[in-house]
Amino acid sequence: MGWLHTARFLTTAAQLHHLPTYDLPEIAFVGRSNAGKSTCINVLTQQKRLAFASKTPGRTQHINLFAMGRQGKTDAVLADLPGYGYAAVPKQDKIRWQQVMANYLLTRPNLRAVVLMCDPRHGLTELDEILLDVIRPRVEEGLKFLVLLTKADKLNRAEANKALQITKLQAGGGEVRLFSALKKQGVDEVASTLYQWMHP
Repeated sequence: MGWLHTARFLTTAAQLHHLPTYDLPEIAFVGRSNAGKSTCINVLTQQKRLAFASKTPGRTQHINLFAMGRQGKTDAVLADLPGYGYAAVPKQDKIRWQQVMANYLLTRPNLRAVVLMCDPRHGLTELDEILLDVIRPRVEEGLKFLVLLTKADKLNRAEANKALQITKLQAGGGEVRLFSALKKQGVDEVASTLYQWMHP
C-alpha cells in the first residue's frame, strides 16, 4: 500500500516535447479545475504539498510528473494534467491546453492508465465527455481507466449509489469508485488498483 507514498517530483513541462522519454508506465490524473484533483493526489501519496492545491482553480498550467518506486528506484510515473473548464483562464489558454492534453492522451506511448476526477454533485460534464471520447480508442486497446467520484462525503447513501450507477453507464468500460479525501473513503482501494495496473 505504501508504494504511492514514494512519489517525488520529477519534472514539469509546458509542452509535450518538453516531457522526458522513458519506458516507465505512466498514470495520468485529469479532471475539471474544481474536481479536487490535487487534493486527491496528495491524499493518495500521503504528501500535503506534492500536487499544488490552489484556492484558485485552473492555476496548474503545466503537466507535472512525479516518480514512484521504492528504495529510490522509479518503476512508474504519475502525471498531473492541468484542470480544464475553469472560467478564469483566458480562452486562448484554454484552447491551447485542451490541445496539449488531447495530444498527450492520444500520443503518449507509455500511458497505461487515466484517472478522471469528477464531482458527483455535478456529474460528468460536457468537457469530461469530450475527454472520454478522446481516450475511448485507447481504452479499447487496453488503456486502464478509472473515474473517481470525489467529495463523496457530500452525498448521502442514496445519492452516492445513484451517482455511481449513472457514471458507470457513462464511463463506457471504465471503473467507477466513490472517493472522499476528507473521510479517506476509497483511498486504499484506489491505491491498490493503481499499484496492480502499474505492476501487471
